[in-house]
Amino acid sequence: MAHPNSNFRRLFGDFIVDQHPAVIWARAIKHLAERMPKDVFDRWIAVIEARALEGDTLVLTVPLGYYQWWVEANYLTLIRQALTSVCGHELEVVFRVDDSKRPAEAAALMVEPEPPRTNKPTPELLFDPKHTFETFVVGPSNSFAHAASMAVAQSPGVAYNPLFIYGGSGLGKTHLIQAIGRFIGQSSPKSRVIYISSEAFFNEYVDSLQKKSSNQFRKKYRSADVLLIDDVHFLIGKDAMQEEFFHTFNALHGNRKQIVMTCDRPVNEMVGLEQRLVTRFQWGQVTQIEKPDVETRLAILRKKQEQMNIRIPSEVLMYLAEHIRSDVRHLEGALTRVTAYASLMGYPVTIQIVEQLLRDLFDQERQNALTIETIQRTVAEYYDIRLADMTSKQRPQSIAFPRQVAMYLCRELTDYSFPSIGESFSRNHATVLHACALVNKRLEAEPEFRQTVSLLRHKLGC
Repeated sequence: MAHPNSNFRRLFGDFIVDQHPAVIWARAIKHLAERMPKDVFDRWIAVIEARALEGDTLVLTVPLGYYQWWVEANYLTLIRQALTSVCGHELEVVFRVDDSKRPAEAAALMVEPEPPRTNKPTPELLFDPKHTFETFVVGPSNSFAHAASMAVAQSPGVAYNPLFIYGGSGLGKTHLIQAIGRFIGQSSPKSRVIYISSEAFFNEYVDSLQKKSSNQFRKKYRSADVLLIDDVHFLIGKDAMQEEFFHTFNALHGNRKQIVMTCDRPVNEMVGLEQRLVTRFQWGQVTQIEKPDVETRLAILRKKQEQMNIRIPSEVLMYLAEHIRSDVRHLEGALTRVTAYASLMGYPVTIQIVEQLLRDLFDQERQNALTIETIQRTVAEYYDIRLADMTSKQRPQSIAFPRQVAMYLCRELTDYSFPSIGESFSRNHATVLHACALVNKRLEAEPEFRQTVSLLRHKLGC
């Protein structure tokens, strides 16, 4: 019986393939080189080598465990497609780490690169493979947005149409909207799912005007079963685009087709958006993703660690969770840098090493961190009272209520404890507890007050 790595030829219809693993891989990487940006190909694909062909499984080697994780997470689908194209049949792919080979440019991995981008994504490239419901970490800051997204994915066009998800950058809006698209695509393969950013939608619209192909543009989007549009705030100030989107929205909604949008601000704060669009965006469900608390940040790091198949000391994970509060993207990027360092240098990761390695990120976090004084000043300016009134003994409603709002925001937007917040307002922790309960009660009962608090959050960058 021939050795699996020996040269032989097999006939698949009219397609004859040399079965030596090196030959197969050489053809596959040529195929990939023609379809990927050169810098991405050179860094991630060119370093891969074929080790063996074991039945219908091609064994490939990579120089580091970090390479294996990144390639599997971002390029495995592309590699499988390339192999199918050159072989004429599907091959399984297994990666193994060859520690004897460490590329010279490996130090560049200390900064996480972006996944490949194409101008015309295929269905396989439509969604980031990491953006699924299974990989989304649910916490108090995003639980309702997650539940609403799941409901839409399971019953598109029925539950919450449209679904409008808003929140700051890097908090998981794109993760959820792509998870919706992936879920529907897998559960209903015949559904026509379109995912696009508002900027790309705008560019495609302008291109259709220049080429006089507006009818094709309209047919493409108005015949969708599910339209997922990211960063819809990009439409602000673009009157012609708003007109086009208005009619597209009506056509889809009238036919009970699902629409999901993400935005960096609440609907009612989209100044420059036509009122008729503002109204329609609120027809279904509007839900917010807020900054995660420390427990959720720790859970995100543990989930990421599990996905990367690495082990970082628990005290280091807690240190990262406590000190990186701005957004999930920075949090995951920090873990990636720490992991790359550990893989490259072979040293155990300690808090001291992390402090040195991520000094620039920690400095940025300290500059951007919300302080109690910042919240007090912002709320005082909004309600037109003095900053000193936040800590004074005065109790008229015109001062006491803004003070309670400020206490609530301090608890929601920072990691300070009730006693610490109370001390900053010259009050005790019981007063802060009472203020938070009172504000929460009014938030549930008064839509106008919800808008006020939402506006204050936006002023604070949250």
